[in-house]
Amino acid sequence: MTLLYTHPSGFRHVTPPSHPEQVARLDAVEKALADLELDRRDTPDATDDDILRCHPLAYLSMVRRKVPSEGWTMLDADTYLSPGSLIAARHAVGGVCAAVDAVLAGQGRNAFVAMRPPGHHTERARPMGFCIFNSIAIGAMRALDHHGLDRVAVLDFDVHHGNGTQDLLWNEPRAFFASTHQYPLYPGTGAASERGAHDQIMNVPLHSGTDGGPARDAWAAICARVVDWQPQLVLVSAGFDAHVDDPLASLAWDEGDFGAITRMICDAAAACSAPVVSVLEGGYDLAALGRSARVHVQVLRETAA
Repeated sequence: MTLLYTHPSGFRHVTPPSHPEQVARLDAVEKALADLELDRRDTPDATDDDILRCHPLAYLSMVRRKVPSEGWTMLDADTYLSPGSLIAARHAVGGVCAAVDAVLAGQGRNAFVAMRPPGHHTERARPMGFCIFNSIAIGAMRALDHHGLDRVAVLDFDVHHGNGTQDLLWNEPRAFFASTHQYPLYPGTGAASERGAHDQIMNVPLHSGTDGGPARDAWAAICARVVDWQPQLVLVSAGFDAHVDDPLASLAWDEGDFGAITRMICDAAAACSAPVVSVLEGGYDLAALGRSARVHVQVLRETAA
């Protein structure tokens, strides 16, 4: 059974009109998954201790201070806080941590966390690119430090490089991080030469206009490296903004590509007897986001059967 973690608080993170990371994204995903048979669970509020696995107390305190009583405050040029943003971001972290706990306890072979705001751009003490807390990196550190795992893989197919996840895992020898992304593109990181302090980071930059063929080849190579790594848990930053219809980038994937890449990741995880936790990141064309997320979760269901 595939577990689905979400929470109504995700609708309380309200961004300014015309902002691409909008409430309607979560609505599109929830509607796309509505008729699928899934074990649906509410995401819990994260503990401060979990957030502090990756972010210093001074950063958490700064975010708390900047939450407005009405309207918006800006954390950076792209990242806003509304009155409900902090609880949404905490539930996004809590959902990843709960999903990690559940799959490691054998409650499901995989899980999808459908929450917002996304997280993979947030560095240790720097909000970026619509992201407030780095949920997936926190989930990786929970698996390593709370559950005592020796090896975790974090795989990112968002069209934008997960610079925050790379920053947080750069010096972590127990974590393998791999990413495909359009390059050059925001945030400007993710060159193939960026390999981590322990040669445990694999970046595969893709040129503008790259379609699903080269993307699938890249993920076949990444998944071979995953099998060599033999992780005990696989975490996925599932951004769907590499879709040909997405307005924020210019790769040319379609739903079939997301399904094929998801299947490769799940097959690699199965070869390692590792459960999978997938986390929603980007995807800004609402129709393409809904279709792509549905295909992604359908493959998770099929491989969990």
